[in-house]
Amino acid sequence: MRVSSESELVEAIAGATGPLRIVGGGTRDVGRPVVGEVLEVGLSGVELYEPGSLTLIVKAGTPVAEVSALLAGEQQRLAFEPMDYSGVMRSTGASTIGGVVAANASGPRRIQAGAVRDFTLGTRFVDGAGRVVKNGGRVMKNVTGYDLVKLMAGSWGTLGVLSEVSLKVQPIPEAQVTLVRPVESLAEAVGFMSAALGSPFDVTGAATTEAFEVAIRLEGSAFSVDYRAKELLGGVLAGFERVEGAGSAAIWDNITRLAPFVGNAQDLWRVSLKPGDAPSFHEAVRGIAGDCLFDWGGGLIWLGVNGVTTAEAAQTIRAALAPLGGHATLIRASTADRQAVPGFQPQAPRVAALSRAIKQKFDPRGILNPGLMDH
Repeated sequence: MRVSSESELVEAIAGATGPLRIVGGGTRDVGRPVVGEVLEVGLSGVELYEPGSLTLIVKAGTPVAEVSALLAGEQQRLAFEPMDYSGVMRSTGASTIGGVVAANASGPRRIQAGAVRDFTLGTRFVDGAGRVVKNGGRVMKNVTGYDLVKLMAGSWGTLGVLSEVSLKVQPIPEAQVTLVRPVESLAEAVGFMSAALGSPFDVTGAATTEAFEVAIRLEGSAFSVDYRAKELLGGVLAGFERVEGAGSAAIWDNITRLAPFVGNAQDLWRVSLKPGDAPSFHEAVRGIAGDCLFDWGGGLIWLGVNGVTTAEAAQTIRAALAPLGGHATLIRASTADRQAVPGFQPQAPRVAALSRAIKQKFDPRGILNPGLMDH
């Protein structure tokens, strides 16, 4: 069933007699497979765009590519640099803005600008009872009660189905340069990334590449970028080389679309932890590790897995994380393995109880993506 308006969305959810599998562009099939009637969210279009106030209101089913093209026409962009899972998921669909918010799919610039939730000013959605709920608006402000923007960002369609989102956007900077250098070890990579992020030079990306180079991105006015690059090259990033223009952009495009994992058959995990713990964690899982990308200064690891079952990998990864306080999400595996292995990090008992209470509040019938985030 496909809906193309909020009224149709209300009718579909209110009239549902069983579970609903919520689908936007179909590029993020993550979590336990949902058994239910497919509800495809086809609401698309721009409601309001005010370049002067850096504000955009858009229907949730609008493709991200369409939003990005609109913003680029005014020399603006989505600050959070959304991740593109379509390649690793082998999807022919188009990522939607609602899907990005529902997954809180923040890219490399998160370390400097913030996450999707930080640039989402408001949401409008239909909950599991068929009620239209709206929170926030065209200006950032605190609200009483539930912060629905924060709840919806990362809820994966389990609390409500987004129909509209309000976003804060930002200007595209005049210049960008990436400083790169090959490294011999992850500890060396994290050292360089930490030094760059700890500097006063406003780094907007700190990651490793497919070739296991450290990549440090600077953005801003041409004068500012050139000054900061020279200061870093003369200091903590001595020995790095400058990559500019299309070459610099390509590095970060490869990271946002997870290029090393496109076309291979490895299970893919997303691991979040303190950057300084990345080397010890990677050493603990070295026996199962395939391709890897390290982003956010080492605080985000995209980990391919080889040679073991998904269940064995889950046990190894989560055991290695247990003393570190991080969390791991299974991004890609077979349908059978996703059914058998919890895709999302198991929660502490009190947090799990709170999650169940919130789910009951917004989806009392338990029909929206039931089981998708079960642990």
